[in-house]
Amino acid sequence: MSMDVWMAYRSMTRDRSVKGTKVGWELVRRILGYARPYRAYVWMFLITLVFASLLSVAQPLLFRRIIDQGITVQDAHVVTVTAIIIAVLAIIDSGVGLIGRYFSSRIGEGLIYDLRTEVYSHVQEQSIAFFTRAQTGALISRLNSDVMGAQQAFTSTLGGVIGNLISLSIVLTTMFILSWQVTVVSLVLVPLFLLPARWMGRKLQSLTRRQMSLNSDMSAQMSERFNVSGALLVKLFGRPGDEASAFSDRAAQVRDVGVSMAMANRWFFTALTLVASLATAITYGLGGNLVITGVLTLGTLLALVGLLAQLYGPLTALSNVRVDVMTALVSFERVFEVLDLPPMVRDAPDARELKDGPLEVRFEKVGFRYPTAEQVSLASLESIAREESTQAGADVLDGVDFTVEAGTMTAIVGPSGAGKTTISALVTRLYDVTEGAVRVGGDDVRELTLGSLRGSVGVVTQDAHLFHDTIRANLAYASPGATDEQLLEACAAAQIGDLIAALPDGLGTVVGDRGYRLSGGEKQRIALARLLLKAPRVLILDEATAHLDSESEAAVQRALDQALQGRTAIVIAHRLSTVRRAQQIIVLVDGRIVERGTHEDLLAAGGAYADLYRTQFDTDESH
Repeated sequence: MSMDVWMAYRSMTRDRSVKGTKVGWELVRRILGYARPYRAYVWMFLITLVFASLLSVAQPLLFRRIIDQGITVQDAHVVTVTAIIIAVLAIIDSGVGLIGRYFSSRIGEGLIYDLRTEVYSHVQEQSIAFFTRAQTGALISRLNSDVMGAQQAFTSTLGGVIGNLISLSIVLTTMFILSWQVTVVSLVLVPLFLLPARWMGRKLQSLTRRQMSLNSDMSAQMSERFNVSGALLVKLFGRPGDEASAFSDRAAQVRDVGVSMAMANRWFFTALTLVASLATAITYGLGGNLVITGVLTLGTLLALVGLLAQLYGPLTALSNVRVDVMTALVSFERVFEVLDLPPMVRDAPDARELKDGPLEVRFEKVGFRYPTAEQVSLASLESIAREESTQAGADVLDGVDFTVEAGTMTAIVGPSGAGKTTISALVTRLYDVTEGAVRVGGDDVRELTLGSLRGSVGVVTQDAHLFHDTIRANLAYASPGATDEQLLEACAAAQIGDLIAALPDGLGTVVGDRGYRLSGGEKQRIALARLLLKAPRVLILDEATAHLDSESEAAVQRALDQALQGRTAIVIAHRLSTVRRAQQIIVLVDGRIVERGTHEDLLAAGGAYADLYRTQFDTDESH
């Protein structure tokens, strides 16, 4: 009976908060749609459950035959044949268990694969606004924990509910056929069996929630402190001892809850075992007297005791079936919440490819404000959305109007918060404009396919992101089919070739978490090499040298000269030394263009650009 009791225990540690959930038939139909590709496996799985239930009942009946028709009448042939049959059925039962496990795993793992890949692909299609408001940990939880919970609907929940129903029906029917008197007495004890199970189930469920919360806090601390940034902060502020102490406190709470759960678990099993033992004692008492009076045979009594062991586990599990089903439905709902989020930026139904040749970039009276949580469709997903510290919906750009001629360079300068980076995001259509239009090659970017647009526009930001992988893998991200020779050529053009050649593993060197094994200048040059491999027709440099020292800046600037040749370029910069050669300089203040012209013209005008320039160079143009 231990396995049945264990399954009952698992059932009762599910979150009872889902008891108020109502079954939505539209949700059920949608869930069944995911089961459709596996319907053959589902039917085979259910057949194995029925067969396994029949085999479990057959064994006590065969023991009855051995006693009544073999041992009692001293018929050795019956004993031998029946024993052989029991052995054969045991082998068959093991085989059925393996087959059932195969079908169950094919259903469960297939469903996990389908849901995970669909959720991952859908999240990748979301706009950048989604990621600025979404909590990474919550998204990962939807991709892992909730998908696993949904998978339980087709394996543990489906198999448990149907298997227990079949087993209970067969066991009760068999017991009533053997002795209705003993069966009725057994059922009278059912409430006494379920009371401790329900009470202890609530206790275990509460402890389980507490343990999960504490484990989550402990994992969060490890996650934040075990990455490069967190570890660096801890060391720089001299807090390793405090961190160890805080972790020790959390670990101690997990330990204490674990002890409480172990004791509650022991009480749970003790109570169930005690009640089951009382039921067995009553069965032996009543059944024994019926055997003495000739109403029952000895074999029938022992068969009833064997069947009794298979009665209480399914009854307890089925008493919590609504919790199991609702838990599975809630997991599906949470997964579907993510899948139902519509991407803010997507291809139009009649989107066309970007035309070949040099590309002009034009902003036509562009107005823009960042979307609110409601517009991103995250307002209702409290576990994913996080509050923004800045006011959403405020105007960032207002009437911005300029043209970057094909093959020329336009620089955009201005104070922090003026909207410079927003301009780069609109060219690549990370966001859609609120007013006006952004045109690339004469076409409104909203009318172009995202693939052709982003394949033709390359961006280098001030904090280039590198994956925790080799230099080769990071470079090949822009051109998966590139050879090592092509990668090295791009590195040479980006002024990083000598460094890579000097590394023991060369292109096979692992750059570390977010590229922390490299300096800022080295990361930027690898990012530029990656951009050169992409070979975009439009190049956007967003503060690409903002945080570099003069030597690194000089190296990156040489690489930029190579990257800018023959390309339409938009250069966003605080350091005005990098924009002097631009054919056009635009000064942006509070989302509006206040000046435009060449470096010399703007200096002569003595306006905002001249003020910025004097601030950096003390009015000495020779600098």
